[in-house]
Amino acid sequence: MEPQVTTPISRIDLPGSVAHMDFSPVGLFMHADIVVKAVILVLLVASIWSWAVILQKSFRLKRLKDKAVYFEDRFWAGGALDDLYNKINGRPNDPMTAVFCAAVKELRSAAEKGLLATAAMRASLLQRIERVVNVTIGRELTNVQRHMTFLASVGSTSPFVGLFGTVWGIMASFTSIAHAQNTSLAVVAPGIAEALFATAIGLLAAIPAVLAYNKYNSEISKYAERLDYFGNDLIATISRNLESM
Repeated sequence: MEPQVTTPISRIDLPGSVAHMDFSPVGLFMHADIVVKAVILVLLVASIWSWAVILQKSFRLKRLKDKAVYFEDRFWAGGALDDLYNKINGRPNDPMTAVFCAAVKELRSAAEKGLLATAAMRASLLQRIERVVNVTIGRELTNVQRHMTFLASVGSTSPFVGLFGTVWGIMASFTSIAHAQNTSLAVVAPGIAEALFATAIGLLAAIPAVLAYNKYNSEISKYAERLDYFGNDLIATISRNLESM
């Protein structure tokens, strides 16, 4: 009796098994439901946009700090306000310089109109300068805070958008399981992985946005205090100059 030769078996296909699936991020996206794909695309766009805002804010806040230090050194050098204004040519390129130019411009305008003759006129002028300084600070800070609302929105809503994609994907996966009448892991796993991928993208978009928002919000608050202090010092300097007339 001749011995029976067996052929090696490299793979056993069990009932209900599915073909090999690519579990890479690209593979999960390509096999996902249309709604899950839309959610992932929205989150990716939000993430890319938020990173653009993060980088832009980082560079801008650094430039504002450097320019503030440079201008404060020039302001406290002891020269006349008119001389410093003439050096700037009335063309501010940062919020602190804008506050200074607005105040000196109001002072020059009053001097040209002869509104410095009496103490009452000078007191009224000082009040106008205070209002001009406050309005300019508010306007400049509004520009500095631009896109901060977007970072806050991305940080707060992205996890929920991702969760929506996950819930939708799991519902679609369970529906497919019910139609196939097969609960094997090979059938369940791909759909669950695709659904959870949406939550992962949502967290990927939200975490940097939240961290950046908290960091930049703190830096902008400190810069706002710096502008307020400078505005008060500027008003005090102008007040002393008016009293000496």
